[in-house]
Amino acid sequence: MASYNVLTVAGSDSGGGAGIQADLKTFSALGVYGASVLTALTAQNTRGVAAVHAVPADFVAAQLDAVFSDIRVDAVKIGMLATADIVAAVAERLRHWQPAVVVLDPVMVSKGGAPLLAPEAEAAIRAHLLPLADIVTPNLGEAAALLGVPVAADEAAMLAQAEALLALGARRVLIKGGALAGASDSPDWLVGASSGRVRLDGARAPHGYTHGTGCTLSAALAALYPLRGDWSATARDAKAYLNAALAAADRIEVGGGIHPVHHFHAYW
Repeated sequence: MASYNVLTVAGSDSGGGAGIQADLKTFSALGVYGASVLTALTAQNTRGVAAVHAVPADFVAAQLDAVFSDIRVDAVKIGMLATADIVAAVAERLRHWQPAVVVLDPVMVSKGGAPLLAPEAEAAIRAHLLPLADIVTPNLGEAAALLGVPVAADEAAMLAQAEALLALGARRVLIKGGALAGASDSPDWLVGASSGRVRLDGARAPHGYTHGTGCTLSAALAALYPLRGDWSATARDAKAYLNAALAAADRIEVGGGIHPVHHFHAYW
């Protein structure tokens, strides 16, 4: 049986529910080896983000070089990048190392509403990282910010915004509808030239324990694609994993705010 190595490039969540910690838990739960490059430290728990400390861009680049120069990387997941300098550094080193698969989660705001990306970095993501992404996974607010348009109010608008992101250079878009107003479920849409349009269903979490959902879904995509080799199957299985982690979130007791999903629901 082949083994796979997946790299996460993201920020640290000191509460353990999102960011690098959620990514590594997801990789482990799905059976791949996880490596990590830290872009920022957060003083964070389930109640919110108290402070953010960005890692110097040249040190982010040094971490990337250290991993790629020694470890075969089968897929890369990119999460919180914090600053335009870090975005540029990550894009430059990815162009140099040319990983086979890049999953871009354009993290901009925490679940509690704290900003995690400098405003000037949004333009850097559009210019430098979207063209490198095999798949980009924005929520409704992130898609609207990247395009400079209002937040999608229905699934037709979600699809239109996904197509607009493809026009900016992304190969595929998985636009997430968990915050879609008035929806009875949590619909995501996978849109791309090779995959067409695929609707991914998901029940809304009745308990509201949703911390780390975006990180977990994008990490699952990066972990599963080397195993599946097909984006439609990968997206369906990643969403199924997230749905199960959401459904089991009330089995763990973590903090007094927005609780994290249960990454190891299949094991304990």
